[in-house]
Amino acid sequence: MKAHTKETQAAISPDSAIALLKEGNSRFVAKNMATRDLLDQVADTSSGQYPFATVLSCIDSRVSAELIFDQGVGDIFSARVAGNIVNEDLLGSIEFACKLAGTKVLVVLGHTACGAVKGACDDAKLGNLSILLDKIKPAVNAVTEPADASRRNSQNIDFVNNVAVKNVHMTIENTRNMSPVLKEMEDNGEIKIVGAMYDIKDGSVRFL
Repeated sequence: MKAHTKETQAAISPDSAIALLKEGNSRFVAKNMATRDLLDQVADTSSGQYPFATVLSCIDSRVSAELIFDQGVGDIFSARVAGNIVNEDLLGSIEFACKLAGTKVLVVLGHTACGAVKGACDDAKLGNLSILLDKIKPAVNAVTEPADASRRNSQNIDFVNNVAVKNVHMTIENTRNMSPVLKEMEDNGEIKIVGAMYDIKDGSVRFL
């Protein structure tokens, strides 16, 4: 499998970019990954890169976007931060990926049993991590069930996963609100901004 070129990237629409990611995840789950020579792709991309997607995901070691979507060198931009939140630096990187490098979709990818979400649920305190977790706490507060405070913590995995989904949705809204560049591209149909959840138990990605 060859790396994408300017021509193949240009032929991909936002919808077909999402379809390519779904197909890749299906191959990953089925243990039927595409045959590719990564070093050949290194050579293919030595004079330029033409990725078709940008994925904002958590730093969790189990959630490598290239692996779970079965992509190779030069296929996707991968932005990673605990809890898949956005700030100015991440948005600047994503604006580069979409506006200047031509990717057709931004996927905000959360995952089950997220440690950062658990930390926000438990109001964990640890140096700069506390500042990051503060960006997830609005999602914790937005999930109203269960109302019993004793069940609104990391021991309740259903609560954690519901917060993780809410956090994906809120990250998408923050992206639109904080980045006029990406919002305009989405409004013009140049890109799609979508959410997804990765299941750490079976490797599957569910688009929201």
